[in-house]
Amino acid sequence: MLSDGFLSKMPETGVVLHRGDVDVMLLLEGTYPFVSGGVSSWVHQMIRGFPDIRFGGVFIGSQAKEYKGLRYQLPDNFTYLYVDYLFDQSALPSVQEKKVDDDLMERVAGLHECFSAVRQCPHAMKQASSLLDLALDGGPLAHDVFLHSQGAWEYLTQNYRMNCTDPSFIDYFWTVRSIHTPVWKLNQLTTQLVPAKLYHTISTGYAGFLGALLSHRNQRPLLISEHGIYTKERKIDLYQAEWIKDNRNLFQRDPGDVGYYKQMWIRFYEALAKMAYEQAIDIISLYEVNRQRQISEGADPSKTDCIPNGIDLPRFVPQRAKRPNDVPQVLCLIGRVVPIKDIKTFIRAMRTVVNQLPAAQGWIAGPEDEDESYAQECHELVETLGLQDNVKFLGFQKVEELMPKIGLNILSSISEALPLVVLECFAAGVPSITTDVGSCRQLLHGLSDEDKALGKAGEVVRIADPTALAQAALTLLTNKTAWQSASDAGIARVEKYYTQQMMYARYRRLYDKGLTWQG
Repeated sequence: MLSDGFLSKMPETGVVLHRGDVDVMLLLEGTYPFVSGGVSSWVHQMIRGFPDIRFGGVFIGSQAKEYKGLRYQLPDNFTYLYVDYLFDQSALPSVQEKKVDDDLMERVAGLHECFSAVRQCPHAMKQASSLLDLALDGGPLAHDVFLHSQGAWEYLTQNYRMNCTDPSFIDYFWTVRSIHTPVWKLNQLTTQLVPAKLYHTISTGYAGFLGALLSHRNQRPLLISEHGIYTKERKIDLYQAEWIKDNRNLFQRDPGDVGYYKQMWIRFYEALAKMAYEQAIDIISLYEVNRQRQISEGADPSKTDCIPNGIDLPRFVPQRAKRPNDVPQVLCLIGRVVPIKDIKTFIRAMRTVVNQLPAAQGWIAGPEDEDESYAQECHELVETLGLQDNVKFLGFQKVEELMPKIGLNILSSISEALPLVVLECFAAGVPSITTDVGSCRQLLHGLSDEDKALGKAGEVVRIADPTALAQAALTLLTNKTAWQSASDAGIARVEKYYTQQMMYARYRRLYDKGLTWQG
């Protein structure tokens, strides 16, 4: 159970907090409360925003060694926490010969045919549910049957001969094992959790699949809130992944072709998303482009809606009066030091900025322990570019305390949804320079004609373009009138469209609908 000693280390698999019943069970893959950042901050904000609702959480991680411990003080209305690690190999069943009926394997084959063209499969969850009931411990399709039965082996080898374009059967075998093992773990997990009135998953993927299973088994509704689109983000990861092998020789590869094993992983994540979308009663995205992407991935348009993030204005408004008369020549990137934030582009941009404004400072305010090798590379780049006096790594900071000290917020990410930090900076009167990702263009330039009339709250530049980033920053830092205009536009936009009261009101309706759901 949760104790003071637990704060600095990861718990074992199982229940680590249970101090009451659960109204809304949050399904959290790799986020709250063990990872800081935008999505986790939003989850914490939501729990605190509804003190009358009892929240529980299921944290789904990869392996305990990849996390450092609690990153948030859990609110009093957070009454339950279960932790599970999908790739903890110690949980695998022992080797023992098993048998499986031919009829069952035919049903498995039919389900996989559905998943091979998942966007054309109208009832993915319904087709999967009856088989998953048989996959619980002791059932005829339990995990040990999948791992150690002759029927499963024959089905696997047949599929390899018919479909696989990679010459390595060993790599195919282990890819299939790696893809499928979490399915059994999550399926079994549904029998170990306390009941809830409503399941709320903050992504599709493994958390969304768990939510679909819980909703199906317990006949309670599922709500999906996606900040980024999970399948899109996983595709980006998979395209860059070096751990997924491609054993074809140089002459067998098409430069534009995705290797067979990466295709397998992509189809798997698409199937997980399809099942979650099918089971959900409401599917929320942060902005319209992502809503359309959800629909393209199989979501019923009638279930979808956009609810943008909202921020606590009173927390940031007082910071406006604390700003000095002159614009601080400080560019600040507030975020984790990880590759998706592209910290290196910001550092390279600072070289150009400092060339013209020698006193300018570049601050990087965020934790460095998530990807320590990348963080080290960033430190080394600062030294290589001779920026030791100008670029500072501040670690985790209270963002409202930073606001009066900085002139510009910098977001150099290669992928985002609707970043809270941009809204927080607007509320404090700080303009932003961002890459053209997620909803950043909407936030800085406006969406509707009425919104656009408020003016530009900064500038949007191309991804991985340090020169463009630097020039946009210099334009604002060296022109007080332009900076003030951007500051005023950001304040007006966040106050009109992005307050947490607006967000809470819309989620209150969704929660009331789910908590009183009659089926």
